[in-house]
Amino acid sequence: MIQEKIQNFLNKNRCTLLGVGPISVNCIDAAIELSNEHSAPLMLIASRRQIDSEDFGGGYVNNWSTKMFADYVINKDKKGKIILARDHGGPWQNEKEINKKLSLRRAMESAKASYCADIDAGLQILHIDPSVDIFDSPNVDEILDRIFELYEFCWSYAQSKNKDIIFEIGTEEQSASSNSQEELDYVLDKVGNFCDRQKLPRPFFVVIQTGTRVMEMKNVGSFDSPLRIVDELPTEIQVPKMVQICNHHGVFMKEHNADYLSDDALSWHPRLGIHAANVAPEFGVVESQTLVNIFEQNGMHIQAEKFLELSYSSHKWEKWMIEGTSASDRERSMISGHYIFSTPECYEIKRSAQYDLARKGIDLDRALKASIKKAIYRYMVNFRMI
Repeated sequence: MIQEKIQNFLNKNRCTLLGVGPISVNCIDAAIELSNEHSAPLMLIASRRQIDSEDFGGGYVNNWSTKMFADYVINKDKKGKIILARDHGGPWQNEKEINKKLSLRRAMESAKASYCADIDAGLQILHIDPSVDIFDSPNVDEILDRIFELYEFCWSYAQSKNKDIIFEIGTEEQSASSNSQEELDYVLDKVGNFCDRQKLPRPFFVVIQTGTRVMEMKNVGSFDSPLRIVDELPTEIQVPKMVQICNHHGVFMKEHNADYLSDDALSWHPRLGIHAANVAPEFGVVESQTLVNIFEQNGMHIQAEKFLELSYSSHKWEKWMIEGTSASDRERSMISGHYIFSTPECYEIKRSAQYDLARKGIDLDRALKASIKKAIYRYMVNFRMI
């Protein structure tokens, strides 16, 4: 069972488990190869914007539906080391639900349909995250009610399909600060009581705000800051207290937005007792930077400029920018590059370069994959996974 698989690995290695955002086919292949080479499980954490069911038009990663994504990974993962996970499932977590301005009831129905496709495809971890609301700012009890509805629905559906799943829960959007201990204890107490009443398994992971937040191409949260934050306990004091609360409730702690943290900060994760952490946009930036560097180093300036212009014009970088930023247009293009990898225009840019690169002994996708493997490997080493 998936629960025992993760527990045994964490107990044996006293490590932090890495969740890799599947931002491209090269990134997915890199994760599969590393997990198989080192016999270490890696989670592929697909958001609904990256991968969704065919009914929602798939996602921006290779234009794949959930089934296509899962089939690809399961077929390539020869040793069965990859753990397929839904990241940020829930209402209004898909662009179509936002653009259509679905009501709460309709958005919940839509989220349930997406979860059904996840379960059918073989995803093993479901993140129940109803923290997004395009009409209101729900309080923690309202969010918990939505979690309970989705949680019970998914478990019932999985049981009817004889599927093995575990749950991850979160009750608020990611911020640069950390949760309060009182809030975490309250949430886990409420969730535990609900699961016991309904005879459901307790969640495996709970998302904890540890002071990590990604903006532009850096982590702007308090986790890696050498300075003390006003009205906030230092990470080395706060996190162990949160872990203690999680342990009391029998739930593992999961951190999101660990991108760009220093080696020192990452190496503290297993020492502090953080059970798992997610990384995604950093790997997209690595691939974009490598792609442009290869073009420029081989005199393919037209292809480099076309890629940068295509990425910039997508405006996908906008949500990542710090207010008052001085970031250049080139940096903005690097931030949003992975959103356009699967567009016909980007395919054509790469195709136009691959023949000349091959004549120089350069396999473009192999080089891109190697750069991502190096980036993922840094996390695996610092997290003591290998």
